[in-house]
Amino acid sequence: MRISPSDEILRIVKTESPRPAPEAVFKALGHPARLTVVRTLQGGEHCVCDLVEAIGLGWSTTSRHLEILREAGVVGSEKRGQQVFYRLELACVPGFLACLDGTGAARNFPPKPCGCD
Repeated sequence: MRISPSDEILRIVKTESPRPAPEAVFKALGHPARLTVVRTLQGGEHCVCDLVEAIGLGWSTTSRHLEILREAGVVGSEKRGQQVFYRLELACVPGFLACLDGTGAARNFPPKPCGCD
């Protein structure tokens, strides 16, 4: 039996800790569409219709990506009437992405000497 990526993320999150597991977060962030969602949510919460437009994919595909992000603990959601609004749950994600994009404050760590010699 083949395990889907979201089932694997859910297993990691449920079995290891009540906090988001780094493995689940990195796996959830490992798709361009999900990164687009996260970058869109950096400016504040958005309804699903905004996220469908930002990703440029269909409703069901967008919903699946949002489910993976939610299961990993990256985003949270709240239903208001007929609409569902999403927000970032992990405060560290925008800074992490800024660092990777080269737009954040980079820390210069001195190289550690090799202990092999």
